[in-house]
Order: sequence, then C-alpha cells, then structure tokens
Amino acid sequence: MSTEGGVKAIVAALIANLGIAVTKLVAWLLTSSSSMLAEAIHSLADSGNQLLLLLGGRRAKRAATPEHPFGYGRERYIYAFIVSIVLFTVGGLFALYEGYHKLEHREPIESWHWVPVVVLLVAIGLEIYSFTTALRETNKSRGSVSLVRFIRRAKAPELPVVLLEDTAALLGLVFALFGVSMTLITHDGLWDAIGTLAIGILLVAVAVFLAIETKSLLLGEGASAEDLERIERAICAENSTVQRIIHMKTLYLGPDELLVAAKIAVHHDETAGKVAEAIDAAETRIRDAVPVARVIYLEPDIYHASKVRAAQSAESAPAGGDAETRGATH
Repeated sequence: MSTEGGVKAIVAALIANLGIAVTKLVAWLLTSSSSMLAEAIHSLADSGNQLLLLLGGRRAKRAATPEHPFGYGRERYIYAFIVSIVLFTVGGLFALYEGYHKLEHREPIESWHWVPVVVLLVAIGLEIYSFTTALRETNKSRGSVSLVRFIRRAKAPELPVVLLEDTAALLGLVFALFGVSMTLITHDGLWDAIGTLAIGILLVAVAVFLAIETKSLLLGEGASAEDLERIERAICAENSTVQRIIHMKTLYLGPDELLVAAKIAVHHDETAGKVAEAIDAAETRIRDAVPVARVIYLEPDIYHASKVRAAQSAESAPAGGDAETRGATH
C-alpha cells in the first residue's frame, strides 16, 4: 500500500512540476524576474527528483543475486538521498546565487507586469493539487500518527520526500509571489532578490533535513519499539517451547522487508524435532504480528545470564533497540 500510494504521489507531483516549470520559464523569459528563474529551476529539479524516485522504486524490485543475497530494497534509500543532494545544489544553492546576484544588480520588472503574478497563481493551484494528492496518500499510510512523526519514522522514503518537496514548493511560490508583487508595487528589484534568497534558504533547509533522515535509513534502521514488542510477544507466546529471548537484532533491508535475527532460549532436554517445530511456529507468529518481517533467523540455545551480559557488552549500540534487556525479562 505504501509503495502504491508513493507512486501515485510521485506521478501527480511530476505532472504538476513539469507544467509549472514550463510556465515559470516563459514568465522568466518575458520579465527577467530572478524569483521566476529560481522557481523554474526549483520545479525542474523537483521533476528530476520525481524521476529519480520512480527509477529507485523500479530498481529496488530486482530479485536477489548471489552478490546481493538480501536483494536491492535499500536502493530506494540511495535514490532518495540523491534527491536531497539535487534539491540542495540545483535548487537551493542556485537560488541563493541568483538572489545574491540580484542584490548586486537590482532590476525592476519592466515589461509584461501581469505575467509572473498569473503564472505564480496558476502554479500555486497546480502545486496544491500535487500536495493534496501526497497528503491523501500519506493519510492512508500514517493512520493516527502525526505528520511530523510519520515523516521522521517512515521506512518508505517516497511519500515523505514528495510531501516535503510539495510543502517547500508551496512556500517557495508564496515567497516568489511576495517578491514579484512588491517589486511591481515599488519598482525596486530588491524585493525580487529577497524573494529569491528566501526560496534558496528554504530549499537548503529542506534538503539538509531530507539528507539527515535518508542517511539514517542508509545506515540501517531497526524495527520500531511497537514492532519490537510485537515480535517479542510472538516469539515468547504462551505455551511456547521458547523460554525467552537471549538477544535480538532487527534491520530494515528495504522499506517493505525487515530482517529479524534472535538467539532464543529453549529447555536443555528438548529434542531437536521439538525445537525445530517451535522455531517454525515462532516464525509464523512473527510474520502474522509484523508482516514486513520477511527474513527471520532464530538460533536456539540454552539460557545463561552470562550470555546476556556478554551480548550487551559486545554490542553497545543494538540496531534493533535494547531487545536483549527486554527479552531477558520474559
């Protein structure tokens, strides 16, 4: 569902941005407004970003190979990180440069006064269409989670990226409309430069935020606290052969694929057949509790408190949270 919703949001944003970019470029050619040029480059950068997200989603579907036995799911994170770089350089830095240039060489809008205002109003309408599409698809995925928490915690990068891009685009259009309108009213190109600089600062801020969040996904994130609890309950179900979890790790191999690796304690006198049955049953319960947990490795062992302490000291920063401590209490 998250993948399907992400594709819808990306396509809607791509259609809107291509239309917006063309109209802004025409307006810039007619008026020489730096705000219009900055916004045109911003829209072109966003269009390229949406193509990158679509390409990343397509490449991530490739089957696993001996060289990449866990598949290519995390390639979606790589392309999302490239999007943040494009937004920072092509969008943000260019707008800052153009704004600085206009501060040095202020020029009023001499001709076609009405064009940039009309173009910006049309662009705002198209951007609202793109933003509402992204918001609608986001609401289907986030449930009762706040938008900020969804953007910070989502494992699929497409919806958060499009949502942030559209938010930045709408605010950028407001800044451009302010700069152009004040330039037309005062006949002073200073306002056009200020609008352009504001767009640049906004895009750089959004790009940095996206880079930080995507970097975390690239490094490898574990399951949420809620999912960890579900996995632990599934492993240590009532009447289960499993006594407790000695230690556990989780890692997202891609937005829709979670790896679960755990050492579990069983009775010392259990037969191999009974242990194998217990592991199979635990894997089924885990997948029922957390459907994205598709790669599961459970290693049986005999529980000793020293093993828990050794695991905790050897791994000071567990990728899946403090599962060793929680698991030892079962």
